[in-house]
Amino acid sequence: MSRYQSARLSSLSPYTPGEQPRDMKYIKLNTNESPFPPSEKAQKLAAEAAKKLQLYSDPTCRTLVDKLAEVYGVEPDEVIVTNGSDEVLDFAFQAFCDEDVPARFPDITYGFYPVFAARNGIPYETVALRDDFTIDIKQYFNTGKTIFIANPNAPTGIALTRDEIEQILISNPNNVVVIDEAYVDFGGESAVPLIKQYDNLLVTQTFSKSRSLAGGRLGFGIGNRELIADLHTIRYSTNPYNVNSMTAAAGYGVLCDEVYTQKNCRTIMDNREYTTAALRELGFTVLDSKANFVFATTPAMRGADLYAALKQNGILVRHFDNPRISDFVRISIGTREQMQTLVAVVEKLLTEV
Repeated sequence: MSRYQSARLSSLSPYTPGEQPRDMKYIKLNTNESPFPPSEKAQKLAAEAAKKLQLYSDPTCRTLVDKLAEVYGVEPDEVIVTNGSDEVLDFAFQAFCDEDVPARFPDITYGFYPVFAARNGIPYETVALRDDFTIDIKQYFNTGKTIFIANPNAPTGIALTRDEIEQILISNPNNVVVIDEAYVDFGGESAVPLIKQYDNLLVTQTFSKSRSLAGGRLGFGIGNRELIADLHTIRYSTNPYNVNSMTAAAGYGVLCDEVYTQKNCRTIMDNREYTTAALRELGFTVLDSKANFVFATTPAMRGADLYAALKQNGILVRHFDNPRISDFVRISIGTREQMQTLVAVVEKLLTEV
């Protein structure tokens, strides 16, 4: 760091994104991207939008917002679109947390939560997952804090039901509950229908996973119009042109092609079940995932060793240093061919142990 850096940020530990090596061609199963290209409608509309990049993007993203509202059965003023769902999550930390209202989230979850809290000077506390890596919802009752829950959780892939989310909402009427649904389209149960009943609910989602727009950087939040207005205040105070024209057009195109999206989701879920069964057959413990990845461990190899061995064989997976999960690897679900290759390489590695 330079000698000019703010003392407030000197101890900040940034989020570590999944590696993007260029030294060889890998089967890339480490960053939970879709193995499928964006919808052709999305590609066509993005290309058309590129012809007008000399103009600023629409700060209201009106066409995209209206389409999201239609798809999710809400009103346009109950929607905000952002530069990836990371941005709306960051806005939520800024808008709904402070020294008097800390944040609370699981000890094992999306790694950006503690970063957002620390960068914004917000105190936070973590709640340990159970031994089976599930969330004990009673630990989130009557907290007096802003709650952040990834559902399905990452990196475990385990999901709460909508009824469980509702119990958390009911018990925290004076605090915002943020449900991060980045992976909900792969078998989870969305909490979006609950926004009509609970004005303290904010649901965030992304186009990066199920909608094949990870490189486009597009996310959104849905909630009570007053909550959304709070988030817009922050957006207009930082970057009102936060979503570029090509991304907004691509997002609209994706929403016009839900058949394509749902087909891809079903394929990924089928490939997830294949991978889960195959790894369990090889002696792995694989958590029950409702995401586009699986979280797996084997008694035959340390997690770090399995990660390194797979990388040497041209397959990237994600390994975390957290001692509680250091024996696990997170494996994104790709095409059936990619997953068959993964299983074959793992089987070979196990015979060499």
